[in-house]
Amino acid sequence: MGFKKKSKISTEIPTSSMPDIVFLLMIFFMVTTTFRQSSGLPIDLPIAKRIEKLEAKKNVTAVWANTQGEISIDDKMVKVGDIAQVMYQKRVENPRIIVSLKADKACNMGLISNIHEKLRDADALRLNYTAKFGD
Repeated sequence: MGFKKKSKISTEIPTSSMPDIVFLLMIFFMVTTTFRQSSGLPIDLPIAKRIEKLEAKKNVTAVWANTQGEISIDDKMVKVGDIAQVMYQKRVENPRIIVSLKADKACNMGLISNIHEKLRDADALRLNYTAKFGD
């Protein structure tokens, strides 16, 4: 009685269940991932009859202002006196930066004027006002 010796070793990796695993991982990441939207401060935007959309959000930084006088720059609370320093730092990092001012429609104009002054001090002169479309 003789035994036959296998001379060929199989080096193949079974890939028959690979599409199932990839599909399950894809479903898992789709269900668990959330897209972050700009949070900012709770504000009621003014209504405009005509609006233009910014071409790219890559060079845009958001400045939020509400009726209580709170100011947020890119989700960080700041005081009026600190706006110039924060925006100057952002201008050093990106000279093509556009400031998108999102102010509540009932916001105090003195606050908006102070924000404009501080933006001028930081040489952040490219300013965009955000509004929602309506009649």
